[in-house]
Amino acid sequence: MKILIVDDEELIRNVIKEYLTQDGYIIDEASDGEIAVNKAINNNYDLIVMDIMMPNKDGFSAVKEIKEKKNIPFIMLSARGEEYDKLTGFDLGIDDYMTKPFSPKELVARIKAVLKRTNKEEDKYVFNTLIIDDKAHEVLVDDKKINLTPKEYDLLKYLIKNNNIALSREQLLSAIWGYDFYGDDRTIDTHIKTLRKNLGKYGDLIVTVRGMGYKFEYKEEIK
Repeated sequence: MKILIVDDEELIRNVIKEYLTQDGYIIDEASDGEIAVNKAINNNYDLIVMDIMMPNKDGFSAVKEIKEKKNIPFIMLSARGEEYDKLTGFDLGIDDYMTKPFSPKELVARIKAVLKRTNKEEDKYVFNTLIIDDKAHEVLVDDKKINLTPKEYDLLKYLIKNNNIALSREQLLSAIWGYDFYGDDRTIDTHIKTLRKNLGKYGDLIVTVRGMGYKFEYKEEIK
């Protein structure tokens, strides 16, 4: 798969490139938004990693212009962690957002998760005797059907699709309830508590990430 890295800092581009090439990705680079737009229009990329603050054309403008012509997944990077930047990015249709400084390993994991979501929808997720059958919209534990509310099901599926990636409460609210939802973080906490209870012995797979949110933690490869 081919990924475009857009950042005006060469060091950051080189670090990301090093980690991604180790995993077999083909990497192209751009040092500003204007170059990124030209490359995206004239090439085929599976994903673009886009910085926000850049000369000539900022990341938001570049994403908007590219999205008008091509449907490409985006992960945005920013030295700022303001909610406004995140909301603006998600409103433009980006798939994920990371604040600098960031872990290159986590970025690679998030890239893999986005590519998996956008390129292939799994019909079934299997974790020992925990089975999520998306075609039947059923969750089974030891061959016994577990009754979940629609939101609990969507929440579980989103956590699983981002296996081993820490997700903030804000991300979960956005993905499951949307940004027009007027609830608060307790909505996530309440649903997680009920979901864990319903999953029984598999409830511990939903791990609390202190000061951030939650993640589904299953070390073996999803079958």
